[in-house]
Amino acid sequence: MHRFTKYLLLITVVLSSCNSQKKIAYMQDIGETSKLTKIPEVPEISIQPQDMLSIVVSSKEPELALPFNLPVISYQGVGESYVSGLQQRLLAYTVNREGDIDFPVLGILHVKGLTRNQLEKLVKERIISEGYIKDPTVTIQYMNFRVTVNGEVARPGTYEIKGDHITLFEALSMAGDLTIYGRRDNVKVVREKNGERTAYQTDLRAANIFESPVYYLQQNDIIYVTPNRYRSNQTNNAGQVQQISLWVSIASFLASVAVLVFR
Repeated sequence: MHRFTKYLLLITVVLSSCNSQKKIAYMQDIGETSKLTKIPEVPEISIQPQDMLSIVVSSKEPELALPFNLPVISYQGVGESYVSGLQQRLLAYTVNREGDIDFPVLGILHVKGLTRNQLEKLVKERIISEGYIKDPTVTIQYMNFRVTVNGEVARPGTYEIKGDHITLFEALSMAGDLTIYGRRDNVKVVREKNGERTAYQTDLRAANIFESPVYYLQQNDIIYVTPNRYRSNQTNNAGQVQQISLWVSIASFLASVAVLVFR
């Protein structure tokens, strides 16, 4: 009988372990040599209102490019307990609600919906065709490409992205990955584009995550990791305990008042 109990306990532990692994392991349906889909080209993000863009024009004759560039601001950087010295920062163009920027010399440019490469080509062609510079080089960068990660992750917050693309897994890694209480099968991504807000639900446990429209994130995406039932119950229980404590305190206060009155 004692041996049977040990076997039963072992089977229970093994089954529990398998069940836990199914809940937390990523990409479970990938075998040792599974061939996934062909890697597509990284989709270029398009410029949207409120985006901040750094646009730098350069030339073999630097003086010709000066009128096309915003000034560089020098400012005093301050550390925790000391002055770190002068630092420089490029000013940026903010895309207005209509999707336009006011560019030096060239005037108003409609940039909404263009990719970074398309805008570089547009500015370069305008400068050449209007006879300003024969050999301009145009470099554009996003200055406010950020994503927000909330919910059951180790370090929720908003993260600045260098470059113009990042994957969902990279963003979650920046936030310290999911906690043990985060649901791998219910990670939501909220995206705003062209005046519309769309929510996507993804399952990190499935290999088709690579085919999701939110595998590659876009500027200002919001990622939310849903808590599992255990975490939700913890929150509910904590609220109930606080409520009970409040009523106990009120009852104790009323009892003290009653004792003083009857005395």
